[in-house]
Amino acid sequence: MFTLDLVERPFTERGSRLLVTAHPDGLRVARAEYETPLTKTVELSGLVVRDRGGRVLPVVAATPTEVTFAGGVSLLFADASTLVIAGHRAQAFWRRPDGAEQSLALTGCQVLTGPPGNWSEEAVRAAAEARWDSWFARMPPVPADLAEPARTAWWTLAVNLLPIGGREGLVPSKYGYVGVWNWDALFHAVALRHASPALARDQVLLLLDHQLPDGRLPDVVHEHGVLAETTDLPRSDHARLSEHVGRANGTAPSPHPVPVTKPPLAAWAVWKIHESDPDLPFLASVYPALVRAHDWWFAASDPDGDGLPAYLHPYSSGLDDSPVWDYGPQAEPPDLNSYLIHQADRLADIADALDLPADAARWRSRAAAHAELLVAERWDGTRFVTLADGAPVPVRTVLELMPLFTGRLPAEVAAALEETLRSGSFWGDHPVPTVAFDDPAFDPDAMWRGPVWLNINYLLVEGLRRSGFAATADELHRRTLAMVRDAGGLYEYWNPLTGARAPRATSGFGWSAALFVDLATDRPLDTREGD
Repeated sequence: MFTLDLVERPFTERGSRLLVTAHPDGLRVARAEYETPLTKTVELSGLVVRDRGGRVLPVVAATPTEVTFAGGVSLLFADASTLVIAGHRAQAFWRRPDGAEQSLALTGCQVLTGPPGNWSEEAVRAAAEARWDSWFARMPPVPADLAEPARTAWWTLAVNLLPIGGREGLVPSKYGYVGVWNWDALFHAVALRHASPALARDQVLLLLDHQLPDGRLPDVVHEHGVLAETTDLPRSDHARLSEHVGRANGTAPSPHPVPVTKPPLAAWAVWKIHESDPDLPFLASVYPALVRAHDWWFAASDPDGDGLPAYLHPYSSGLDDSPVWDYGPQAEPPDLNSYLIHQADRLADIADALDLPADAARWRSRAAAHAELLVAERWDGTRFVTLADGAPVPVRTVLELMPLFTGRLPAEVAAALEETLRSGSFWGDHPVPTVAFDDPAFDPDAMWRGPVWLNINYLLVEGLRRSGFAATADELHRRTLAMVRDAGGLYEYWNPLTGARAPRATSGFGWSAALFVDLATDRPLDTREGD
């Protein structure tokens, strides 16, 4: 039976903003809202159940279906907005946000929070069991030693689904990140395609529904609208509060709004979905929007006009706290142009599927020319150079390895990158650090300044295979799965020295769950080698 600890795995439901968590004075119910810590959205706290003699009845079990107290009392979701408590010969006590104490003599199934209604305990429980049985039945098969973390990941994907932007969107985490972030949505779609290609397509469509007139995709779609420009600059991870308050909470404002988006991986995700579940009408509907989004980078995000776009703002990179940004608020790490090269190739695949041969030939020509330009202008013989505000950045980050993702590098360049990856700078018991182990900026616990991120490892595994390094790809694939399995949770990021959760990383993180599931469904053989 899949169990909840009510700390990293709260009692919540698909489509619900309510989270039930354990605290020293009892259970707490709070609402998940965009850019708002849970401490600000508490609906009730100090929830305890006592028997007729006044003794506290402890929680004895918590599953996706219900929280069970001793004495046969249960807490259940009647629907996404309604929590009910059911039992007999006991009394529930709790506090409202204004501090007023409430009590309820339990005489059946009664509403604790949400709209009033007549509920049957048996019917509510049966409906919840059916929902969860159906969801877990759709989990793709994984090896036995990965089954427990995979079930945790699969549960995480379900509970992070919320109505947002007119569709059902998968948020990164109900602990603060309550919106649909652009590239998160694309990583989420990679896993959802195994269970529901339609739901996977909705993650892409949610972004395309809110495409800007200039072709740009927004950074975030949330309950109040979109985040598509900002005057903020990111706050360092070192200054984060222990309660996660979201990504767009910065300091040192810019005097003028800057357009923000996320790395261009939409065509990559669309093609993965199509390979799993071919749908030509879907491809035809999104192709023009994908083209406009791709072209935006060259038209509006290439400040020096050299054909190699740059990130105009740290948020657009997704790597908000990378030390790259210590050198300026606009930067051109090699990952961006690598994604654009690969996206051109995927647009070619889409054009071929739509019987548009001239388009396909044009996209492949663009990809080839772009790859040649990237090597000519940014390869210095030993590494791909990162620029910030036009000047080379000395810090060594994993982004300099991302040109492997293109599969279009000259053989000697690709071999040099694979050798760098396997060197002491980036290879250890728990690869790959986001900043090189031997770089002065390396910090194993600070967000993008050293920890392992599952999306980066996932993209490197793909790039290594695409570039002809299957053995290294398999080893990184195996080590990544082993790290997540042995760390005991689906975290935002991991310490690359210990393989454990980094202290400030949030739990129940969407793309970690999604990409773990996808990697686990296709784990290389001899997985324990190198663990």
